[in-house]
Amino acid sequence: MAGPEWQKSSFSDEPHQDCIELATAADSLLLRESDDPAAVLATRPARVAALLTAIKGGGWTSRG
Repeated sequence: MAGPEWQKSSFSDEPHQDCIELATAADSLLLRESDDPAAVLATRPARVAALLTAIKGGGWTSRG
């Protein structure tokens, strides 16, 4: 059985090789960091869409 087909952003060219990669599986969206491919996060596409909308609209803040 073949694994997911991971996609990198077109902005991931040299010198920015570390990036987030995306793949789909059933009704989930998979995310991983290119420098740690064994750590995979699965979520629903709607949750990622909501996050991107908030980031683009300035409604997202980092808590840390």
